Amino acid sequence: MNRNKGIYKQLATHLDSLPGGFPKTESGVELRILEKLFSLEEAELACHLTLLDEKPNVVAYRAGIPVSKAEHLLKQMAEKGLILYTPTDCGSNMFMAAQFVVGIWEMQVGCLDAELVSLFGEYVPYLFDNDTWKTVPQLRTIPVEHSIENELKVLPYEKARELLKEKTDFVVTPCICRKEKEIAGKQCNKPEETCITFGTQDDYFISNGIGRKASKEEVLEILDLADKKGLVIQPNNGKEITWICCCCGCCCGVLRTIKNLPNPSELTSSPFTLAVNPHECDGCKLCIKRCQMDALSVSDDKVVFNKDRCIGCGLCVTSCKAQSLKLVRKPSISQPKIPKNIVDASIKTLKTREKARLPNLFMMLLRSKKDRFLARNYR
Repeated sequence: MNRNKGIYKQLATHLDSLPGGFPKTESGVELRILEKLFSLEEAELACHLTLLDEKPNVVAYRAGIPVSKAEHLLKQMAEKGLILYTPTDCGSNMFMAAQFVVGIWEMQVGCLDAELVSLFGEYVPYLFDNDTWKTVPQLRTIPVEHSIENELKVLPYEKARELLKEKTDFVVTPCICRKEKEIAGKQCNKPEETCITFGTQDDYFISNGIGRKASKEEVLEILDLADKKGLVIQPNNGKEITWICCCCGCCCGVLRTIKNLPNPSELTSSPFTLAVNPHECDGCKLCIKRCQMDALSVSDDKVVFNKDRCIGCGLCVTSCKAQSLKLVRKPSISQPKIPKNIVDASIKTLKTREKARLPNLFMMLLRSKKDRFLARNYR
């Protein structure tokens, strides 16, 4: 085997052991993506990163290279959005592995080109694992604010404004999915600057000129804009959130994938579904244009609802002047279990994915603890 190919295959296997996965394909498109993103030296060192923040000397010790070289490569990869980093009080950084999605790919929003977009488009169908996504999706759907009626009991983590109450730092970035479509010449008319993060990798987006700082008022305006422009609000799957995406069914990798399936509702973490009163419907068809999952149609000038396709986003409700549509809570047996935070969600995903079982995580933790001790004086 060509040594270069061997290293990229090793990195692919490493990424596939992380919660988000990085599945193998017959065409090898996943390796071509890695070859485009990582230099050979970067790929080799990235294989030695764990899901824990570690100092450069620990990573260098594990890889068997000088600390100075490791520091240079780690900083270089962090600047390219290939790994994650955390600044420390002493002015240095600690580094950890990033999963491919959500992670590495989203951080490429500022450096996409036609070749990379084409490669990712070829790879997307392999990334989506129906069984894992059905059990522990990376995103969940919450309704746009004005679709929630006063009598409908809504928990704090099911409402966008409540999720923002404790947040103080906001960065907004362009949507990578709509950037992909734009580069491919298939852009839609939806706004682009609609991704919101709360402290996670904000330094990366700001220092690379990809995102900008925003106030809470600006973020709330983006959420209102999502309703006006027909965008589905999707935070990460946790009661505590680190980001919110505002997604369209024509560009979003997740939505357009589940849209091609007969049962999007089963693959979406949403506590709500639609209730329809066809007798009040005036046949205006606005809700059909707003629905991102093709869950609505019209027959004899009355709305027809396919519950298997509804993801409970509420976009149809806010467009219905006849008030024939409303959101209702699903039966208790169908209520999704929401992880506490992104760490809890990742652990639950590891329990589900065949190639990323929990023992892998425990071994990673033990190795990190051991190497931190052994690398104390490593130069």
